[in-house]
This record gives sequence, structure tokens and C-alpha cells, in this order.
Amino acid sequence: MTRAAILALALGAPVAALAGRPMVTDDARLAERGACQVETWIRGERHATEAWALPACNPTGNLELAFGGARTFEGGTSRFTDHVVQAKTLLHALSDEHWGLGLTLGASRQPARESAHGWPGDAYFDLPLSVAVLRDEQWVAHFNAGAIRKRDTATTVVTWAFGNEVRLHDDLTLVPEVYRSEPGRPFVQAGLRYKMAEGRVQLSGSIGGRLRGNPDERWFSLGVSVYPRPFLP
Repeated sequence: MTRAAILALALGAPVAALAGRPMVTDDARLAERGACQVETWIRGERHATEAWALPACNPTGNLELAFGGARTFEGGTSRFTDHVVQAKTLLHALSDEHWGLGLTLGASRQPARESAHGWPGDAYFDLPLSVAVLRDEQWVAHFNAGAIRKRDTATTVVTWAFGNEVRLHDDLTLVPEVYRSEPGRPFVQAGLRYKMAEGRVQLSGSIGGRLRGNPDERWFSLGVSVYPRPFLP
């Protein structure tokens, strides 16, 4: 699962289909047919910490459905601050001819925003393109183009992202990226992903912030993702 997919769930923009934690950039991949997975992470900023959980299932083989959200801890209190629902399909599988193209549709809402209580909230779409630069997917580049319709301001924001997965070792991957999920300067992030249990469990960490932004716009994240074997009929 992967959004400029969850285009930045953690930033209030979509993206639930991430190219795998800790990337915000989406990829042209889905969960295995008949399988469910869950990506969880914490994101720490100067004044608050967010705890995210994003489960997803692929019951048919070419339709991944995700629903999740975040709880924010700030000033000694906590509350649910973000919800997201998303559907993703592939128009061309990455395994074919070393490139893939997907389509992601979804909606996100932030209950704390007075005008965004109900669904559909902010609607978004995204087109993730993935290209295997080196054979055996040792280096895969991801390009995203999409838009989000902000319900409370009745405005449309163009979104984009460029990310890379560079395999440093069999189980260790470097994931740098740059993306735009809201007006203003883009964001940058870099992190590492470590696979365990034949890739069924992955640990991740990253640091990021807005280009030439202030310290309040910097963050770190730590995540654990679990990808069980298929069990759905």
C-alpha cells in the first residue's frame, strides 16, 4: 500500500497508498491478492506527536482498500485528528516491462476542523508511476501527480511527488523523496526501511521538513509494518 498516497496523511493531505513506510510518495504496487496488511508509525514534531495506523486489504487482486487514521498527543491531551479512506487499482503492473501505473481515489477528514466533520471530507486522486531504473528493482523511482479538493475552502490543490527506493543491502533500503501536498514550498524526507521475517515485518525511520521551512515544520518518524500471507478466499 502506498499516496503522495497517503498524500501526506501526516500533513493533512492524502496519501494512503504509500510506497511503503516511511515514504509519502505512492507506488504502482498493491498488497498481495487475498491479503491484508497494516502500516503503523509515530511522527514527532516540536509540539505534538501523531500515532498512525493504516490497514489495507486486496480482496480481488486489483483493488486495494484502505481505512485508517491518527491520534495526536499535544499539551497533555490526545484526540483523533485524521481519518482516511482510499481505493487503489493498477492500470499497468510494475512487473510488466519494468514500469507500472496506478490510480488512487480517496477522501480524508480532520474532525478538529469545524467545517470538515462529515464525509466525504477532502477528496483526492493520484496517479503513481513507478519505473525500475536497475534490474531486480534495486533502484525504483516513483512519480506522482494528482490533486486534492479542500472542502472547507472550496479550493483545489495540485499535488506531486518524486521518491526513490534504493536497495543498499538485501534487507535495507534508502528512501529519499520530495513532494508537494499543500500550497507553499515542497517537503523533503529521507529514511531507511529494514525488512525482517522474509519481508513480512518491516521497520522504518525518517526525518523530514519543508524546504527552507521553520523548525516547527520538521519531524521524525518511526514505524512498524506487517504484511501477513494471503488468507482471504
